Amino acid sequence: MRTDTKKSLSPLVFAFVAGAFALVAVLAFQGWIAHGADIFLSLAQAGLSWCF
Repeated sequence: MRTDTKKSLSPLVFAFVAGAFALVAVLAFQGWIAHGADIFLSLAQAGLSWCF
C-alpha cells in the first residue's frame, strides 16, 4: 500500500516568495516614481508613448 501524499509548499517558502515579489514590486514602483518622466520622454521621442 502506497501512502505517498501530494507535497505542498511550506509556509516559509510561500512567505519568502511573497516577500521577494513584494520587494521587486516596491523597487519597480520606486524606480517609476523617480524616473517616470524621463522614461515617458524617451518613449515619446521613439514614438512609443502611445502605449501608456
